[in-house]
Amino acid sequence: FTSREDGLNDVQEIIKTEKTYPERRLRGVLEELSQGCSQFLSLANKDQNQSGRTKLDRERLKLCLAEVESIGQQAKAMRSQVKKSTVRDKIKLAQNFLTKLRFLAVEPQHSVPDVFIWMISNGKRIAYARVPSKDILFSSTDEERGKDCGKVKTIFLRIPGKKGFGPAGWTVQSKIEIYLWLGLNKQRKDYLSGLPNGFEENRLSKGPGLPMSPPISLTYMSKTIKQLYFIFKKFHMYQARSLFAADSTGLSDPFARVFFSTQSQVTEVLAETLCPTWDQLLVFENVELFGEASELRDDPPIIVIEIYDQDTVGKADFMGRTFAKPIVKMADEHYGPPRFPPQLEYYQIYRGNCTAGEMLAAFELLQIGPNGKADLPPIDGPTDMDRGPILPVPLGIRPVLSKYRIEVLFWGLRDLKRVNLAQVDRPRVDIECAGKGVQSALIPNYKKNPNFSTLVKWFEVDLPENELLHPPLNIRVVDCRAFGRYTLVGSNAVTSLRKFIYRGANKQANNYSTTGINYSHIDDDKDGKGKKKKRKKGDEMEEEELDESMLDWWSKYFASIETLTELKVQNSFLVVHDDTGGSVILKKRIKFKSIYIFVCSVFSNKVYAKELESEFDNFEDWLHSFNLFRGKGGDDDDQNVTDEDRVVGKFKGSLCMYKVSDDMSRDMSFDSNMGMFQNIPHNDPINILVRIYVIRATDLHPADINGKADPYIAIRLGKTEIKDKENYISKQLNPLFGKSFDVEVTFPMDSTLTVSIYDWDLVGTDDLIGETKLDLENRFYSKHRATCGVACNYAIHGYNVWRDPMKPTHILAKLCKDGKLDGPHYGPGGRVKVENRVFMAPTEIEDENGLKKQTDEHLALTVLNHWAEIPRVGCKLVPEHVETRPLLHPDKPGIEQGRIEMWVDMFPKDMTAPGPALDISPRKPKKYGSNSQFTTLENNCESILHLYFCHSWLKGQQEDKQDTDVHYHSITGEGNFNWRFVYPFDYLMAEEKIVISKKESMFAWDETEYKIPARLNLQVWDADHFSADDFLGAIELDLNRFPRGAKTAKQCTIEMVTNEAEMPMVSIFKQKRIKGWWPFVARNEEDEFELTGKVEAELHLLTGEEAEKSPAGEGRNEPEPLEKPNRPDTSLLWFLTPFKAIKHLVCTQYKWLAIKIVTALLLLAMLALFLYSMPGYMVKKMLGA
Repeated sequence: FTSREDGLNDVQEIIKTEKTYPERRLRGVLEELSQGCSQFLSLANKDQNQSGRTKLDRERLKLCLAEVESIGQQAKAMRSQVKKSTVRDKIKLAQNFLTKLRFLAVEPQHSVPDVFIWMISNGKRIAYARVPSKDILFSSTDEERGKDCGKVKTIFLRIPGKKGFGPAGWTVQSKIEIYLWLGLNKQRKDYLSGLPNGFEENRLSKGPGLPMSPPISLTYMSKTIKQLYFIFKKFHMYQARSLFAADSTGLSDPFARVFFSTQSQVTEVLAETLCPTWDQLLVFENVELFGEASELRDDPPIIVIEIYDQDTVGKADFMGRTFAKPIVKMADEHYGPPRFPPQLEYYQIYRGNCTAGEMLAAFELLQIGPNGKADLPPIDGPTDMDRGPILPVPLGIRPVLSKYRIEVLFWGLRDLKRVNLAQVDRPRVDIECAGKGVQSALIPNYKKNPNFSTLVKWFEVDLPENELLHPPLNIRVVDCRAFGRYTLVGSNAVTSLRKFIYRGANKQANNYSTTGINYSHIDDDKDGKGKKKKRKKGDEMEEEELDESMLDWWSKYFASIETLTELKVQNSFLVVHDDTGGSVILKKRIKFKSIYIFVCSVFSNKVYAKELESEFDNFEDWLHSFNLFRGKGGDDDDQNVTDEDRVVGKFKGSLCMYKVSDDMSRDMSFDSNMGMFQNIPHNDPINILVRIYVIRATDLHPADINGKADPYIAIRLGKTEIKDKENYISKQLNPLFGKSFDVEVTFPMDSTLTVSIYDWDLVGTDDLIGETKLDLENRFYSKHRATCGVACNYAIHGYNVWRDPMKPTHILAKLCKDGKLDGPHYGPGGRVKVENRVFMAPTEIEDENGLKKQTDEHLALTVLNHWAEIPRVGCKLVPEHVETRPLLHPDKPGIEQGRIEMWVDMFPKDMTAPGPALDISPRKPKKYGSNSQFTTLENNCESILHLYFCHSWLKGQQEDKQDTDVHYHSITGEGNFNWRFVYPFDYLMAEEKIVISKKESMFAWDETEYKIPARLNLQVWDADHFSADDFLGAIELDLNRFPRGAKTAKQCTIEMVTNEAEMPMVSIFKQKRIKGWWPFVARNEEDEFELTGKVEAELHLLTGEEAEKSPAGEGRNEPEPLEKPNRPDTSLLWFLTPFKAIKHLVCTQYKWLAIKIVTALLLLAMLALFLYSMPGYMVKKMLGA
């Protein structure tokens, strides 16, 4: 697997360094993988030796063969699919193949123990190494041989026991070069086959007939074999970045120690930096290496580089380690392109199992020829008298430098923590890159105003032309204290400067184009004055008023998340994504037999399943946030120290770098003091009205012992703290809040919004469930205009009313003015031109009275929704939205405690005051009363005696179950009741749910609210005096959509239950009163529905006000009593009236069966008489009597 892994690493390095044709290298790796799998299959099939194999071995071999064959086929097929655009995805798949192969290669039970190498001093074991036996196992077949068998390998020893884990065990205790071979006794003749030439065995003297034993030692005979002297080795140590913070200041004093063969050297120590630039050449002389030249060229010894932190007192602290292999030049090779001089490469530094930075270096190994050092390339390059004997990296290897100008935008500092128990009062920011830097202006009073007075400063520095080799930029914040003292507050190293490089404006202007937005489908929805059409018999149409009172903000919300149950009628609604980015749900007519259902149009918000920052690159289009770190870094084994714990504040600003020699065009209005940061707003304090909307929370972590929580909202912004403790929601993990909060704050002092969810407790303090933090300042100043989302449609009334104090025309005019664009120019025919682009949209709007008037707001809004298409200054504007943010707990970092759906609007106080906040309070259920009157029951039963009664209840209200009286001694299977059930309930019309509030237990403090579907359950039972009642059948009616009742009992069939999709459906909330026959069904022994009866019922729905005006009693009671049913005045008791019972059995219930039996008996009697009289009759005929 090593060659395949190296190949994938090469592909990743090609992509990282932006070299050409990474897909070609990946195709080669996949081809090697496919061929390797085929080779393994052929070798495995040739090996027919089954001796010593258990059933587990044979089954595992089958599994391996099947998996390897599958991987080989997939790799071969994937090879043809590799393209430049899919290289990254294919690399992941190839890595999955190698991971699976590596898993298959590991034996579940090791049959051969591993090899342990111990280093012992004074009888004490001080270091060890463990070598897997499979790596040194010998086989005559090259493909089956261990990867390290018969090779000289470098092995690093580690500390044994518990001391070997953690930082103490990361340093190398010893490095040894060892030759290992493991094989069968019959293969012992090959155990030295891989040893380099020139070694002679020293054996013990043995007597005749004794077996051959391994040698006790090996001696290199330099007199007979030519010795290779590699006495010149050059290590080019240029720089490192993102090193581990080893000091309490959050910085380090790093130096590098390089080990090769039996020698080691160190670089100079650079103080207080995490991104050192050593620019140092280390030369190793008098290094002796033994072996064949070809072997050393192809597989040179490993170089070990360890990074340490120099401390004034005590020994140096280990920071990380990396390994490298040098490029080897033999004496007969020319020192020139393409292999020499070597190029600088980045090597990943590891500290234990985690990464700890990168090192930029190059390594070369040069063989001394017959002429000695005269054949070696000279060490030329710049000399530095101040550095003494330290040699710099030569010019051929040192990157080519160019002069760059780095402009720094100093905006402000945020959330600075105390340093040495003292508050930060007068901070300053120092910027440094490649030995050059600049300092910001001093903030005189951090509490009063944490922004800088001078915004832009710059400095020039020599940087490599290769952007991948740019050194990091260091940001340090110091606090200027009394008596000229400076205290380090925190630091940050910007490792990659590529995103801050100014690329220049795109000079290719976009072609003239027209974007047509046709809103006619929206206007058609309302059909003039909000009417819908209803089909009648004879294909005649009549107009009926459309009830739009149900449409509110929640209609938009549910339409956005596609859970609006009003629109879910067998997937009957149609969602069309219009050109504005929003979704318009069009009216569509769906036919169910003879009923047509119409769905009205609902405009939707954009609902983001994650934070808004992730969709808009953290709103760092021009203002960036850099975390400031202080303190020692944490390791994987140290869970108490994380990067978040080391954050001591933020620096807000930006960077812009470009070559000084670049010919940059300057506008006449170019402000030289602002450099490349033109047209940015001022950073003076500004008063803001922040309006926070919290919709709901989902999947909250339980906070009570009953597995639930009692959540409520807490808002903290600056010095303002709001706790909505009185409106906590009892026993809910998915609470629906529907709250809005207005807070007046001043930027930049109050710019971090914290929204928390607490668990209310009756006794003790409330528990924090989770919280989320928002940086409002970046949102406010972003070019994406995150202050108030841009809606997909403009309206002046209704649920979709425009809520921004600035109208679309004003917003568009301001954006064009700030971006120095030509426009907007409004023309006839619903056209608007901005720059060189034309947009079209409707120009009419309807007011509250239904009157239409001309407006340009739709035109402007169309341009805003397509602002990303505007050349040069265009970007995507934040739409009207709802964002979903994770809730985190400070004591449980990284573990999500739930999610919260919300959004934030911000309005400057110096502009037009916004309107009132949107009403997003949860919908209030409407009180209803349902009267169900049962008249007749027909049952399919075979028993003689029936004692019928009915159960009825609304789902979720089982405790309010109501029963009819018992129809005793039913002879015909028919039961007459004339009984009324009355169910009061609260109903949410828009969500089509019944709202029930009840206590979960008798010890509960308050009621819990549930929302359940509106379903009516009806059951029929056969009453028994001395045993349990017998269940006969049931039906459940969804009151929003259930089959229309049959007009007669004969038309009532089981298909009304089993085939609902083909039946005409009705809703009690629209039809109010429904009467008909419905089937009772039950499951038989084969778990299939069978018809067990039919019921005639009448359903009547009344609102709470109507029920109060015309009350009705339950059963047949007052008020509005019902008449008693017309039941037969008979009593069927067989022991009192046996003849009557027999008459009923014979004449009524089994009439036809009795007729059939009597007819059969008569036929049998006639046949018996015929057979009896036939012989005598025949005798008489024969005798002539």
